Amino acid sequence: MSFILRCIDCGHKAPYFPTAINCPQCNSQWREAEYDLATLSKTLPLQLPDRPFDLWRYHELLPVRNPDPSITLGEGGSPLIKATNLGLMLGCPNIFIKDERQGPTASFKDRQAAVSIAALKEAGITEMVVASTGNVAIAYSAYAARAGIKLWAFVTSLVPAVKMREIALYGSQVIKVTGSYDNVKRAASEFAQQRNLYQNMGARSIPSVESMKTIAYEISEQITAFLGADAIENNKSLWRTPDWYVQAISGGMGPLGVAKGFSELKEMGFINKEPAIAAIQTAGCSPMVTSWKKGLETAEIVEEPRTHIETLATGDPGRTYNLLRKAIDNTDGAFESVTDEEAFRAMHVIAKMEGVSAEPAAAVAFAGLFKLIRAGVIKPDDTVVVNCTGHTMPPEKFVLGDDWARNIVFPENETEKETPKEGILAALSHVVPERFSRVVIVDDTTEARLLIRRILQSQGDFTLFEAKNGKEALRIIRRENPDLIILDLMMPELDGFGVLDELKANAETENIPVIVSTAKELTKAERERLKGQIQSLLQKGDFMSDEFLDEVHTVIN
Repeated sequence: MSFILRCIDCGHKAPYFPTAINCPQCNSQWREAEYDLATLSKTLPLQLPDRPFDLWRYHELLPVRNPDPSITLGEGGSPLIKATNLGLMLGCPNIFIKDERQGPTASFKDRQAAVSIAALKEAGITEMVVASTGNVAIAYSAYAARAGIKLWAFVTSLVPAVKMREIALYGSQVIKVTGSYDNVKRAASEFAQQRNLYQNMGARSIPSVESMKTIAYEISEQITAFLGADAIENNKSLWRTPDWYVQAISGGMGPLGVAKGFSELKEMGFINKEPAIAAIQTAGCSPMVTSWKKGLETAEIVEEPRTHIETLATGDPGRTYNLLRKAIDNTDGAFESVTDEEAFRAMHVIAKMEGVSAEPAAAVAFAGLFKLIRAGVIKPDDTVVVNCTGHTMPPEKFVLGDDWARNIVFPENETEKETPKEGILAALSHVVPERFSRVVIVDDTTEARLLIRRILQSQGDFTLFEAKNGKEALRIIRRENPDLIILDLMMPELDGFGVLDELKANAETENIPVIVSTAKELTKAERERLKGQIQSLLQKGDFMSDEFLDEVHTVIN
């Protein structure tokens, strides 16, 4: 399929060649690929059913004329996973995870590397330079090794050592730069110019942006398989889209490409609408978020990023901010920032609730999701897809904290232990904290009990008891003497109000703190009845995990 490059500054159109970076008419480096979408809208639907579900499924919409199957590593086609437990917790049932961890090097940068290396191989280029905070260099190293291209990888010295070692393992030359990522980019650029080498230039590199479109194409097919095709006024589209696409960003090239993908699908008539784009940054380096909230046309540069999440520490996004800002404004999307602590907490939540272990940079996207739902920007009935890219590898120490594990040491001298049983009990006694929170969860709905249990387990060590009705709850409470009761109001046999009356009538239970969690809209009289008897009232589907735990900690501590 033929394609051309159009300069976004002067409109000049020219053929694509990887080393021709500048527009031949105005010298701008900002160009984008254009395809014959009118023809593709008719031919592509006929061809897709016979193609594998991978990145090259959409090769007519990529800047590679003859894809070389010998250098593929199985990129693209990552699964879309419904986050059922997370949806229950957030009161937003249609949350999906685009699991980009399952790419060849465990990040969505595999798409970028696959298309870029294919284009370079096609053009006969044998040596290149990348600047990276980790994942880009790993992905390019893998594909460059497969294609026989020498790679110079410039990385900040703050990149975790395990990632540096992986880059070197592929045979790439690693250049560590002590300084910010912006310093790294400058050093890489100077090196490439001195040696006249091809350099990946992020959002200015055509294959990089174009590769990210495939995420949009895949999501549209996958979400249609889950929810069915979209329809507006009886006109059924081929595919549908989520209401929101959420991704953590550093330089912003990823969602820029994803937005272009959705735009092309709409132009071809495959979808009826483009999703709102949410771009999330870490608060310690959030030039795009800050500038967008101030209404600035140009991003304010962050000279000294202050974040543990070095892979997102791009202080100067340059013109990418302007382009991404336009895409976000056009889709009624949002920029948002979260703290490192919120991201680390999100890592625990998604791992323990969904079985998804993601690196801190990906957790920033989930923390942003929590924040946008809490603020009412994302509505309960919205369908949301979150990009989850980058596996944790070995987690950094500051993510887990000092007490992430406890040791059990058995005495080596047989005379020191009376019996095997007593030795085990003595060892286990060191595992139990001085104060261990005991919680009774009372709800007649199994799903609600499971939800509260998962939230608590995702945040700390609790001893949990469950009761499915009021009478059973009272028996457990009297027997276990818990530190806290989480109580539903609407239950058969004995409802929550009756349980409260029984607790307050007994001197042994009257002072146990109670949090009421209910889906019922309470009347004024019912609220008056609860006054003075409970510590907090939470609506089901309306509370966030951190807010919920704040209530628990406030009550217990």
